[in-house]
Amino acid sequence: MIASRALSLVGRRAISTSVCLRGHGVAKVEDYALPAYFDRRESPLPDTTFVKHLSSEQLALKEKEKGSWAQMTDVEKLALYRISFNKSFAEMNTGTQEWKSVVAGVFFFIGLTGFVVMWQRKFVYGDVPPTFTEEWIAAQTQRMLDMRMNPVEGFSNKWDYENKEWKK
Repeated sequence: MIASRALSLVGRRAISTSVCLRGHGVAKVEDYALPAYFDRRESPLPDTTFVKHLSSEQLALKEKEKGSWAQMTDVEKLALYRISFNKSFAEMNTGTQEWKSVVAGVFFFIGLTGFVVMWQRKFVYGDVPPTFTEEWIAAQTQRMLDMRMNPVEGFSNKWDYENKEWKK
């Protein structure tokens, strides 16, 4: 009885989801066989115009374009240009302000790294070992000289044992 109840619920669920799927629309599909518009400095004249479907004002402006350009205003000339191109060559050459965010990100991570290093010095690493003190290094150097360590080419070769000073 439980199995038949579960199967009946699953059957209703399958039917209800298939009904819902019919209500969704179809997404707009681009035709990639047609030439596409791109603003690029390498090729400043694209294969197609920027505006593909002209409005009534733009169609009237295209008709006026066939006449004398001396009768057109600068605004109309600019509107005609914007039908064919999105950006001018000068606008394509202007730099972006992206470098500011990159530099800010670099400084942020350098600062974060500095805080991690300071935290490690305080809480992770112990005290500086005594072998780094000046007294220890002087005693170790004297011990190496007393043992005449590596007298041919090494450390003791540079010490004058008769005058008790470093050779020049």
